[in-house]
Amino acid sequence: MIIASNLKTNLTREKTISYLMDVENFLDKNNSDQEIYVFPAQSSLNPHHGKVVQGAQNAYATQNGAFTGEIGLEQLEEFDVKTILIGHSERRHILGESQEKLVEKFNFYKSHGFKIVYCVGEPLEVREQGEDVMMKYLELQYEGIDTSYDKLIIAYEPVWAIGTGLTPTLEDISKIHLKLKEKSSAPLLYGGSVKVETARDILACDGVDGVLVGSGALKVENFCQMIKFAEELNNN
Repeated sequence: MIIASNLKTNLTREKTISYLMDVENFLDKNNSDQEIYVFPAQSSLNPHHGKVVQGAQNAYATQNGAFTGEIGLEQLEEFDVKTILIGHSERRHILGESQEKLVEKFNFYKSHGFKIVYCVGEPLEVREQGEDVMMKYLELQYEGIDTSYDKLIIAYEPVWAIGTGLTPTLEDISKIHLKLKEKSSAPLLYGGSVKVETARDILACDGVDGVLVGSGALKVENFCQMIKFAEELNNN
C-alpha cells in the first residue's frame, strides 16, 4: 500500500528532518515494505535518502526563471526530489490553479520522469447535486492528464472533507474509488480528513490503494500507526 503524508505549511526544516528519521526508524524496526511518501513544506526540503520518498508539494513548470515565490526543477534537483503533488484542492480552490495550468505542470514534470501524485476531488455543492454531476465534475479534472503514465499515482480527495473532520461513508469511498479506477490503472489513494482512528477502515475499502494524509499525519506516531495498519492489512 501507499501511505503519504502532506505536511502542508507545517514543521520547520529541523522538525521535518526529525520526522523523516522517525519514520525511517519505524520502517526499519518493523521491516515494513509499504510505499511511503512525505511532502514537506517547501522551505523544509532537505536531501533525504532512505525508504521514505520525499516529494514536493508544488513547483512551477520551469527549470528556473522569473517566477517570484515559486520553485522550479533546478531547486528540486538540488534536494534530489523526483516526486511532486499536482492538483491538490488547496492549489485549485484557494490558489486558483486552472486545469490548463495543472496540465502544463503535469506534462513538464512527466517529461522529466517525476513520480506524480495527481489529486482530484469535488466540493460539497457539486456532491449535493448527485452522483452523475459529481462524476462529470471529477472527469473534467482528468482532461489533458496522461492517465497511463507509469509513474502516476492518483489521490481522490473530496474537497468538503479536507480539514473538516468529515469523511464520506466507507461505502461511498469504495463506490467512488471503483468508478475512478475505470479511468486509470494507476494506484488510487483516498484523502480528506483521514485520521488514525479512521485510517484502518479506509485502507480496507475496495478500490483504495493507500491514503494521502494531511493534518492527521502531523504527529509522526500517528503516521507510523497508519503504516502499521497497512502492513497488517497486507499480511491478512
